[in-house]
Amino acid sequence: MTRFYHFREAVADVRKQLKTEGVIVDTGRWQGVPTNGKPDLMTNEILNWSCTVPIPTSISGLQMDVHPNLPWAEDHFQERVGGVPMNPDPSYEYWPWWKGQAQASMVADGQVFTHTYSERFWPKEDPSQDGFDYPEQRMGIRYVYGDLNDVIDLLARDPYTRQAYLPIFFPEDTGAVHGGRIPCTLGYHFMLRDNYLHTWYEIRSCDFVRHLRDDLYMAARLCQHVLIQLYDNTRSVDNPGTGIWENAQPGNLHFLAHSLHYHQGDAHLLGEI
Repeated sequence: MTRFYHFREAVADVRKQLKTEGVIVDTGRWQGVPTNGKPDLMTNEILNWSCTVPIPTSISGLQMDVHPNLPWAEDHFQERVGGVPMNPDPSYEYWPWWKGQAQASMVADGQVFTHTYSERFWPKEDPSQDGFDYPEQRMGIRYVYGDLNDVIDLLARDPYTRQAYLPIFFPEDTGAVHGGRIPCTLGYHFMLRDNYLHTWYEIRSCDFVRHLRDDLYMAARLCQHVLIQLYDNTRSVDNPGTGIWENAQPGNLHFLAHSLHYHQGDAHLLGEI
């Protein structure tokens, strides 16, 4: 895992590797669209790209370093952490890369996506607007589902835990048995060490042109958000984390992409990202 001082350095590094070491791969489908006979949809790919980058303490500092698609990236991040499992999230309509590809990306007659991140952050809530019937308490094999607040509560009562993991890839995604899209993100892991909250972000597939900067931004923003929640919550209650979280700061983002790639049709955009 390569260490960088800034996110912009990490982005420049992966851009160089894609140009010099990328291998052409045709996976057969992209977001439900067959790629056979469509050379523009074939990908240039590197495997197992990772980096470690310090997370800035301020939102503005993070935005200046990463250069995400604003205001979309911050708007969508707020949807993810807002506590409501929306499907679709309203911001999808002005995502810079949205081309109205609803039929290939949505289910249920084009009304909802196969998943959204706000659903995965808040799986205990009933997203009644999507037309599906959910039980009052969604159960796993043995226990009730957890959500982002449960991860924050765990950190509040046990600051040095190794268990603060927020999964995004769920059992229903295994094998893509429903035939639709499944999450690219596997999950986020948080650990406090030496007054720094470090975040691990693992993703199975990442499009350099369309997603990398926004993915890095929203993962780092999640670390900032968790810290703010911990600071506010532990100050207001008698909690073992009081004092510890008042002094904590964002640590490193440890990022791992199993496949990092760009589409052949986007090659001319590499220098602009």
